Amino acid sequence: MILVRALARLVTFLLLLALAVAGLAAAVFSIRGGDRPLSLPALADNLRLPELRDTVGDYLGQLEVAGNVALISLLAGLGAVVLGLLLLLGALRRGRERLVIVDRTGGGVLAARRRALGQLAVALAEQVRGVAAAKVRVRTSRRGRGKLRLTVTHPRDSSPGEVRGAATEALQPLSGGFGVKTKVKPRTGESGQRVQ
Repeated sequence: MILVRALARLVTFLLLLALAVAGLAAAVFSIRGGDRPLSLPALADNLRLPELRDTVGDYLGQLEVAGNVALISLLAGLGAVVLGLLLLLGALRRGRERLVIVDRTGGGVLAARRRALGQLAVALAEQVRGVAAAKVRVRTSRRGRGKLRLTVTHPRDSSPGEVRGAATEALQPLSGGFGVKTKVKPRTGESGQRVQ
């Protein structure tokens, strides 16, 4: 669905751009009348519209007769209709934001956004002694359960086990209070990286 939405946005942009260029050309060529260079008849001649009319007339004549041209045109038309419906669906359907469900009661649902939980986890982890930086990834299941994967960067002289334990303890408000499954992965930082 993400691909269909992106394709719908691209096609919409290209169609609007083509419409703007066509409108600008029609406005410029409408400045003068008659057979002058900036007139609508001159624009029709530049676009070869009379030849196009003859070509389309021949094509439409071939469509009236049963044969390969009629069958190919029918299949292409059906494909265009299906593609148009998919693009319309992609343009009109809103993406559902996945939330981490904290609590469900009879009165409603208490939920949190993934980005907010991620920012909270980074803030909690960066307060741990020996952590230079923290990077987080929050995922949600279809039922709204959250999984948090935190990568903490520590200096070479720190023990990865100690840093993992301290960061896991710092994330206790999220894992205990919010019911988020947390996983901490320590990573040795580059030389010269500052630690808070």
